[in-house]
Amino acid sequence: MKKINLSKFIVYISFFIVLIGFSILLPGKFMTASNLLNILRQTAMISVAAIGMTFAITAGQIDLSTGGVTATSSLLTALMLQRAPMIVAVLVGLGVGIVFGAVNGIILTKCRIPAFIVTLGTSSVYTGIARAMTNLEAVSVTNNTFTHYFGSGNIGFIPTLFLWTIILTLIGQYVYKKTSFGRAVLAVGGNESSARYSGINTDRVKFWSMVICGAAAACAGILYAGRMHGARYTYGENDSMNIIAAVVIGGTSFSGGKGTVFGTLLGSLVIGMLNNGLLLLGLSVNAQMVARGLVIILAVSLSLREKKND
Repeated sequence: MKKINLSKFIVYISFFIVLIGFSILLPGKFMTASNLLNILRQTAMISVAAIGMTFAITAGQIDLSTGGVTATSSLLTALMLQRAPMIVAVLVGLGVGIVFGAVNGIILTKCRIPAFIVTLGTSSVYTGIARAMTNLEAVSVTNNTFTHYFGSGNIGFIPTLFLWTIILTLIGQYVYKKTSFGRAVLAVGGNESSARYSGINTDRVKFWSMVICGAAAACAGILYAGRMHGARYTYGENDSMNIIAAVVIGGTSFSGGKGTVFGTLLGSLVIGMLNNGLLLLGLSVNAQMVARGLVIILAVSLSLREKKND
């Protein structure tokens, strides 16, 4: 009898268990339109940053510097909005993520240092830059057009934050599944030596995977500035665990070589519903951290077990 690959279905199982479970535990509170829309808004930044992390983890890498990138991008965007047109501010915010991602990629490929160590170090550097930029001061955003289209606005009844999430998810899924670069990412993560012998420039793939990860974290920072009507050095500092959890729960193998951007979006929603439901139940932040940690352990263990059985 053929074995069932649980990693392919864990995100769907988790999604419906969490959705149905909290609907039963919190009748009239969890499954309301306002609460569900609130979950979509709260998870948008995690979802967007997780798109980039999907590329990095699939390629056999990881990026622990996303928090610092998010904070710096958010602050630069807010500062530029006080001095330049909105499009310039957005491009500057996005640009800093691309530059930071490129720095990670260059150190990773040229110095041959594992991504975990590289991004652990650059995380401290980027966070330090964010803290020093405004001397720990918050930067307000008063541009109503920006906050509407990149944060607190709606188009119809749909939050603009969720629309950005869907747009970027569709772009990410297309690149991941339908382009030669996406196929190269899967090949490098699956077996780097075989990918190299088949003519794939593995260093280039790893470099651009880190650039994409930095760009996605910067997009999250821009959305933070829009949603919160301002920027702080603390934005994104606690997001790394949720981002990695969303990717792994979504079906991306922690060992690399397989995954799905759409699954990552569902994984992010699972994390968002979990946080929201535990909060509505009156549980503390400590309990939420314990729950997220257990979910990550379960998801990674299933991922590694299925990889071993392949």
